[in-house]
Amino acid sequence: MASFPDSVNENDIGKAKFIGELLVPVAPFDQKSGREAWTVAFAPNGSYVAWSQGHRTVRLIPWTKCLKNFSMGHGGEGTNASSPRHLSCQNSNRGQVIPAAGEPREHTIDCGDIVWGLAFGSSVPEKQSRCVNIEWHRFKFGQDQLLLATGLNNSRIKIWDVYTGKLLLNLMDHTDIVRDLTFAPDGSLMLVSASRDKTLRVWDLKDDGNMVKVLRGHHNWVYCSAFSPDSSILCSVGAGKAVFLWNMDKYKLIRKLEGHHNDVVSCEFSPDGALLATASYDTRVIVWDHHKATILLELGHLFPPPSPIFAGGANDRWVRSVSFCPDGRHIASITDDRLVRFWSIEERAPQAIASLSNGLCCAFSAEGSVLAAGTRDGSVHFWECPRSVASLQHMSRMALRRVMTTQQVETLAIPTPLRDYLTYKVI
Repeated sequence: MASFPDSVNENDIGKAKFIGELLVPVAPFDQKSGREAWTVAFAPNGSYVAWSQGHRTVRLIPWTKCLKNFSMGHGGEGTNASSPRHLSCQNSNRGQVIPAAGEPREHTIDCGDIVWGLAFGSSVPEKQSRCVNIEWHRFKFGQDQLLLATGLNNSRIKIWDVYTGKLLLNLMDHTDIVRDLTFAPDGSLMLVSASRDKTLRVWDLKDDGNMVKVLRGHHNWVYCSAFSPDSSILCSVGAGKAVFLWNMDKYKLIRKLEGHHNDVVSCEFSPDGALLATASYDTRVIVWDHHKATILLELGHLFPPPSPIFAGGANDRWVRSVSFCPDGRHIASITDDRLVRFWSIEERAPQAIASLSNGLCCAFSAEGSVLAAGTRDGSVHFWECPRSVASLQHMSRMALRRVMTTQQVETLAIPTPLRDYLTYKVI
């Protein structure tokens, strides 16, 4: 078995530039709380990076500080790939200048239990609140809010103020581990939680954390969920082969996507909302046209690919996580074969690879230039995303697909090659 097809020479694949890592304290860990970094996330405004570093804690560090420590700036020292910078998270403020008032500060949050999922949520001041009793709210309307939601082993969800590190809400309704969290990107502060209790729950944080709806349909654990960029569709995946799509205006199941042969563990929409990427233990990442329920691209991690009967069993090429780059042209995947792969949606072989042992999760920075990956030892590693100039055609396609579904594009009176390009049939 191989990690690449026979037609691909591994030596011809580019090596992703490693720029640094954030290390966990050396002090002994409480064995009951574990060390795994199950989730890593970037704030939508690019101000913070956060990850669950084990020991019941979440670490919040200003992203500009990370970039400064990694010396990524022009003319900085240590910018070559052979000398990445390392930043310890233990007493990392010692000997450094205290941030000025108003500047992002580091926080270490003790959540009281193992942290499985976390997500940033940002409010938009001009958006009308869905809150019925606006006097009850715990947030300041008229200014931007940046929140952090943490999903815990004890089935609770805790909401924190990112800038102060203070606990704002404690949500209790799940009956098992809260595995994943995602905020609606429209600034409404609607939060969806995915749990091992086989449900997804929708919470309105502008209504004091009121639970709006319970989404039922999964027959086993729910691992991950993701909103479409316009917040109208939610994708959820779990311990089963199906990919669920939900209408978030009516809170109804739209359809199930069938194509994976093992548990589906990660999902994310493209920035224009036209594509959906899902990662599975069947060794594949599938890129879907979710509007038409069709498979556009399969990214394999084991060759020859396992037959469906074997893809459902244990193997050393399980795909743990998938993330769409904000440029809409690149995808990253984390697998058990100790590799990080950077893919282009225009190719079926990785564009770049990097070594990573015990990787669990990954996420692109808000501007898309850096990929962060969390590991079982609680540390986070960072690589530069492969750089290339997006074509005018691709940027135009993304602009169009942000406002048009596949079915709407197909009704346009345009030449077939252009229609195929706009519907991503030629990737």
